[in-house]
Amino acid sequence: MTAPVRSFDHEFAPTRIVFGPGRSAEVGDEVARLGTSRAMVIMSGHAPGGDTVRAALGDRVAVSWHEIAQHVPADIAARATASARDAGVDVIVSLGGGSATGLAKAVALELEVPIVAVPTTYAGSELTPVYGMTGGQRKRTGSDERVRPRVVLYDPELTVGLPAAVTGPSTFNALAHCFAAMWSPAPNPLIAALAADGVRTLWASLPVVTDNPTDLDARAGLQYGAFLAGTALGSAGTGLQHRISHALGGRLGLVHADTHSVVLPYVVALNTPAAPDMVARVRPYLGDDPGHSLWELAGRIGLPRDLAALGATDEALDGVADDVADTPNPVPATRATIRALLERAYRGREWQ
Repeated sequence: MTAPVRSFDHEFAPTRIVFGPGRSAEVGDEVARLGTSRAMVIMSGHAPGGDTVRAALGDRVAVSWHEIAQHVPADIAARATASARDAGVDVIVSLGGGSATGLAKAVALELEVPIVAVPTTYAGSELTPVYGMTGGQRKRTGSDERVRPRVVLYDPELTVGLPAAVTGPSTFNALAHCFAAMWSPAPNPLIAALAADGVRTLWASLPVVTDNPTDLDARAGLQYGAFLAGTALGSAGTGLQHRISHALGGRLGLVHADTHSVVLPYVVALNTPAAPDMVARVRPYLGDDPGHSLWELAGRIGLPRDLAALGATDEALDGVADDVADTPNPVPATRATIRALLERAYRGREWQ
């Protein structure tokens, strides 16, 4: 007998998805479809596909912006916004990972212009209304539909050159979105199903890409999994895992994706006893102990498995625990629970 479907709410987000090899060349058509003509292009100077995007946009490029940093420093966001305003920008095109998308959101929040995102990692933020900026030792996050990209172009060809040291942690970032959706305090069976399929696709594709970085089918699998993860994130929002990662980034400047490859197995292990639906959905891929399976995968593909290796200090973990204590979570996130989890993650110890 199947489990009953509980009551839930769901709204479909108004984002157009363009998916497939070579489709980043269609970015100019998508900008025109929006009725816009003066684009700010946000990308690093060496972003893959940069020449393609610039050529596709042609004289629609009003300003190019290359100063990008992780966690979206508020001072960079302010300068980029001023540049876009001075150029009369009416659309933002972002090319790159979560940092490029995040900066585009910061500018869009101020100018109220649409975003066309061309992601080259698996962060998933291109499908959400969530934004964040960092000032001092705090990362401020929020949610506003004005920053949800109107169009997202997924082109797996742009990810072929992504180093393994970026591919793996970025995929764990996407996996974190999937798990958070499956134990969300507001369960949604549609989103949980998407999230479980995201886990399946990411889990199957990551080892293939690690062994053969030029495998375009596996790269497309990672992008499809990231699309599912981002869709789940856009509906269910973030949870304890991302609160911890944001706190580690804000306080210590750690690379956001790298923290997921270390912390996610411990958060999944913490929640496994209280999230039977999640376990049932991922059992075909990760078995009965999904946290341990994730921990083993990280080690098998050479990812860091302790916060100390990322540059964290044991003393700073007290502040992180203070920041994230009492986050809604299947297992109550008391300060003591979070501090103990961080201690294990700091030393790279399994949870048994």
